[in-house]
Amino acid sequence: MRIVAEHLSYIYNAKSPFAVKALDDVSLTVEEGEFFGLIGHTGSGESTFVQHLNGLLRLPSSLKRRKKKDGATLTVGEFDLTSKKTNFRALRRKVGMVFQYPEDQLFAETVLDEVAYGYKNFAEKRPDREETERAVREAVEAVGLDYESVKDMSPFDLSGGQKRRVAIAGVIVTKPEILVLDEPAAGLDPLGKREVMELLHRLKESWCKTVVVVSHDMDEIAENCTRVAVFSEGRVEYVLPPAELFKHTEELLRLGLDIPLTAKLVLALKERGVEIDCDYTAEDFVSKVLARGGRSC
Repeated sequence: MRIVAEHLSYIYNAKSPFAVKALDDVSLTVEEGEFFGLIGHTGSGESTFVQHLNGLLRLPSSLKRRKKKDGATLTVGEFDLTSKKTNFRALRRKVGMVFQYPEDQLFAETVLDEVAYGYKNFAEKRPDREETERAVREAVEAVGLDYESVKDMSPFDLSGGQKRRVAIAGVIVTKPEILVLDEPAAGLDPLGKREVMELLHRLKESWCKTVVVVSHDMDEIAENCTRVAVFSEGRVEYVLPPAELFKHTEELLRLGLDIPLTAKLVLALKERGVEIDCDYTAEDFVSKVLARGGRSC
């Protein structure tokens, strides 16, 4: 499934004194199979954009009327979100959304019930208990938990990392083709962050063809994404692979963004007359530095 937005705009509290333009003529394409990143300082529009992808935010009727006039479109695979005939239930089976701190949204009495909720809610027809339990087992095991050990436990009795995995399992249980996550590693320690990102790569290989992440962690973006869109004041400023994007250091800093640690080190070395050309992943940076010093990893 390919995501294509053209001339997309969105205003919160439209026609009121509190109106805020969150998206301003956004055109952006995410290809099937990408691990795509969206970055921007708080309030830049990236979270608003991803909430359109499964219809949590609907295109305003004014935009739908203007579709033929100015080319404003939003399609996700075969779903045209400018059409009144869009089947949002089917769309949400295909596009899974994981919010920031998803563990705070857990509510069921058991892990089984928690993960089963999404499966039952978006199933084309009401599944029987055997089918539901099979789907839940697959999802729970896909996020690295032992199904038999946790299925009857209260989600609230799990560790923080386990809660987040259960929350993700509750989204992937429908086997969406696109998985969208807003700050998936927020609040975790370095080990927890690494484990979550490794999990997302495993899910991309076996469950979801495309992963889209919103993040303020530039190291996370540099290490994991195939391409990155930079949002600022509701507009898209750049869409580039990390290796190209983080060469625009001064511009990113001007937009209020941080840069990866590797980019900071590249700048520091450059000031001392040492040029390092790397893709801004830690592995490539270390390799290039060692090679320049006549050593190998």
